[in-house]
Order: sequence, then C-alpha cells, then structure tokens
Amino acid sequence: MIRARRARIVATLGPASRNRIAELARAGADVFRVNFSHGAHADHARTIQAVRKAEAEVGRPIAVLADLQGPKLRLGKFADGVVRLKTGQDLRLDLDPAPGDASRIQVPHPEIFAALRNGATVLLDDGKVRLRVVRHGPDFAETIVEAGEQLSDNKGLNLPGLAIPIPALTEKDRRDLAFALDQGVDWVALSFVQRASDMAELRRLVNGRASVLAKIEKPAALDVLDEILDLSEAIMVARGDLGVELNPEEVPVAQKRLIRAARLRGIPVIVATQMLESMIHSPTPTRAEASDVAGAVYEGADAVMLSAESAVGDYPLEAVSIMDRILTRVENDPRWPELMRAEYPVEDADADALVAAARRAAEAASTACLVAFTTTGQTALRLSRERPLQPTLALTPQLDTARRLALAWGVESRVIAELFDPEELARVAVKNAAEMELAPPGQRVLILAGLPMGSPGAANILRLAHTPRR
Repeated sequence: MIRARRARIVATLGPASRNRIAELARAGADVFRVNFSHGAHADHARTIQAVRKAEAEVGRPIAVLADLQGPKLRLGKFADGVVRLKTGQDLRLDLDPAPGDASRIQVPHPEIFAALRNGATVLLDDGKVRLRVVRHGPDFAETIVEAGEQLSDNKGLNLPGLAIPIPALTEKDRRDLAFALDQGVDWVALSFVQRASDMAELRRLVNGRASVLAKIEKPAALDVLDEILDLSEAIMVARGDLGVELNPEEVPVAQKRLIRAARLRGIPVIVATQMLESMIHSPTPTRAEASDVAGAVYEGADAVMLSAESAVGDYPLEAVSIMDRILTRVENDPRWPELMRAEYPVEDADADALVAAARRAAEAASTACLVAFTTTGQTALRLSRERPLQPTLALTPQLDTARRLALAWGVESRVIAELFDPEELARVAVKNAAEMELAPPGQRVLILAGLPMGSPGAANILRLAHTPRR
C-alpha cells in the first residue's frame, strides 16, 4: 500500500479509534501514538497488539510512538470542585494538602516554589487564568489574579520563562517506559524536555531498543536546542504547552525555527497540537486549520499529528482522510518542489557527498525512484534529508528499522533478507521497485547501498539499474 505523498501522518489512538486502526492506516495514518497520560498498561498492550495486527492487514510497516506523560504540573483539588475568581483579588498557592477555595490553592509541587521570582507570571488551565507573584517562600506564593474567572480540580500550571528544577522522567514515566519497551514500541517521546541531560537519561534507559524523540514544549528547551538535538533522533513541535508559555505571535516563529533545525540535522520533525481541532466534533475542518496543516508541509515537516481529533473525536477516520487530502494537494502544487530543497552542512564528507550525488542523479527524467539498502536506517534518513521528489524505497533486514522509518519524509520501507553481493542488490532493488509499482517497465532505479550491510552508515555504492521492459 503505497502513499501518493511524502509527508507523514501521526494519529493518536484512544477510545474513538483503537478499534479502527486498520481503517485509519488505509486512510493515511503512518504512525500511531499511544498517549501514556491516559489509560492503564493493559489497555495500551491491547492497543499495540492491534496496531501490529493492522500492520499485517495493510501490508506495510507501521510505527508505534509511546508518548510519556512527563512532569505535568497540576493544581490540587477544591472543596467544591470549582471556584470563581475576580480580577485583582489575592490568591495564595501553597503545599497544604487541604482542598482549596477561592482564596488559596493547593499546588503539590515544591519545585515550583523553588523556581518562582517576585513579579513572575503563573498560568493556570492552559493560560485561561493568569496570576502575578508578589511574594513567595519555599512552600508558598502570594499572587494577584490578573485575568480569569474560574478554576476547577487538577488543572495544569505553567511558569513561562522559568526553568523548573524537576526531572523530565518521573517515576511513572520510568514504569511506563519499561512497559513500552517490553511491548516493542518503535519510538519513545519525552515530554517537557528542558535540557540535554533529560534526553541523555532517556537514551540511557532506552539503550537502543527504540528511537527517541524530544517534545519541544518548554521555552527553556529553545535556549539549548542544539544540545538537545545532539541527543535526539526526532523532535516534536508540541504547540500545546509551548503555546501557553510563549506569546501567540512567537509560536509560528518557534515552529519554523524547529523545523529548519531538524531538517539541517536530517532528523524527522512532527508538528502537533490543534491541527484539526474543530474536527473533534465537526466532520470538516475550518479553513484556518487546513491552512495550518498545509503550512507545516510547505515548511518541510516530516509529519503532522492528530491528537484529540483521532483519540476521542467524533470523526477520527474523516480527520485522517482530510489530513491526507491536504498533504497530497500541497505536494501537487507546482511551487512545492522548490521549497523542499535541502540546505545543510556536510557532516560526513564521504556519505553525505554520495547521498547528495544520488539526489542530483535522480533528477533525470528517466529515474523513477531511489532504493536505499540500510540496516540502521541512516542511509534512508540521509536521502530523506535531501528531499528527493522521487519516492525512496528503503530495504532493510531489520523489522524495527523498517517500522521506525515510517516517520521519515518520503520513505517507503520494506523488510528483505540480508544481502552481500552487489549484483544481488541490483536484482532485489529492481524487483521490489517494480512489484510496488514505483518504477514502470524500462525506467531506471538509482541504488544507494553500503557493503557489508551490517555496517551502520557505510553507504559506499551508487549505481543505476533498469526495470525490464515488457
């Protein structure tokens, strides 16, 4: 099942969609996100097994992304469940476990008080309530309500502009991570990354059993972005919390910066949150949402993501289908190819030069597709970074590599037996390209490979082959 587009779709699974996974895959979903902020391990196990079953049904590798909850900061409970606030009133935040009221709120996170400064802004409930700190100590903060009228139990809390001394991996995350790895997930996403050490700890725990992805949703991460990218195999522009902590006009600028940084590194980048938000309850998106999705594709994002739209929405299948249509339409725009030209520094002179030569050679009209033989996926990712307009077929002896490449722009991956003979490489490349209808009879296939295949990043062969004429 070959897609007629290069950008990929990540769909979050939940009550509305976990029984429709094969349908969603046929409609265009390439990667399925399992959100560990909700649900029990038994539920997640059944969901992951269902993805594997759907993978066999649709006949192409599908990736599972385990999204760890991270240290989401939340308020405690209120005596009456809900309180009303007035602009200008005093409001105390403290560690007292007693239920709160309109004059004080329990905040069960001592790290917050350690990070506070007089004059700092505190945002509650995704920014619907804004407080200003006038006095604080190690276990309390006196604030003034600057905006907002209502709060209820367990709403989220953000401290824009302040780095919170809290680890990105909570004890819950560590349990969830161990479970996810045992279930054989392909990608692990770490939430609320603030520093490079957060990703270093995740990599240590994962130990190569999955690829790791940094969710960029804290402004502090933007200050050390290069260091975080050094330790990440993909990133997500998580515009939910990022949009709360940054001014609205800063979010699109940050998005463009993150996409460009990922493209320069040659690692996948996902744009997420509220892409088709109205489709939670509507069968069609707004025009602004369609433009938002299209904008991410024009910017060169590897993937766009559905969250509540596919997890709990009324129209999960329609959301995937419409997103697929938007992506396909953008890629048929005559001006789209010029925006995909890669701009990046050469990091490995031999391998990058070979890949760049492959992309230039593929510009000939007689070249139907590129075939990358890869063990770790790096050769295919290098090609993906170049944004060739022809499809890239990644052939690998590793099922986990094939699945992880489902997130990569323009890459179709399939599993083959390990090969050692250059002539056999050409035969297998042509056979697979023809069977998948990526190369019509008589068209040429450009092959990029490294021998021996088991050597990561050892691309040292570039050759042409032709599919047989009928």
